[in-house]
Amino acid sequence: MLTVWGRVNSSNVKKVLWCLEELNIAYNQKDVGGPFGGLDTPEYIKMNPNSTIPTLQDDDFALWESNAILRYLTEKFDHSHLLLAQDLQERAAADKWMDWSGANLFDHIKQMMNKIVRVPEADRDPEQAKIIYGNINRLLTIADNALANQAYFSGDKFGIADIAIAPLFYPWHEIVTQRPEFNNLERWYQQLTTRPAFQKIVMIPIK
Repeated sequence: MLTVWGRVNSSNVKKVLWCLEELNIAYNQKDVGGPFGGLDTPEYIKMNPNSTIPTLQDDDFALWESNAILRYLTEKFDHSHLLLAQDLQERAAADKWMDWSGANLFDHIKQMMNKIVRVPEADRDPEQAKIIYGNINRLLTIADNALANQAYFSGDKFGIADIAIAPLFYPWHEIVTQRPEFNNLERWYQQLTTRPAFQKIVMIPIK
């Protein structure tokens, strides 16, 4: 059976668990990282020398980097093409958004969580928060504009690009009360909230 190593409130772990739920694949999940520790043990470092989460263990094969794991899971298990487009250009377009989320959006959401959300209000730096939120809004404007012409980041159908982005969008959507009107993103997000796997894995209390 597959094992996913990582705490369930990590956005990158959520991607993997959500994908497995959508594919209806059985798995074990083991809490490591954050308050659970365990990333610096020899056993874990052997699987993932970066000491990061998530790590997917498939028998004697270990894989790290959440978007690489999404691609692996869909290539191996998505026989009905629920999440993975068959057309080369559609798959490349979805890959583009997956890479965009990891190379651009992830770091700013991480800063929001570590420098604003998880910091007592009295200790927050207002100027730093303004910069962080400004960077996120700039990137979400790009994403919102893209969704003016397509239903999902994966194209006309829900797919792994949406799974890569939505767990990053979720904390911003839930935490930030004064935010721009991103109508296309809001429409996209509301579609996701109807999915049982999204409700189960992504829509959990933010810590």
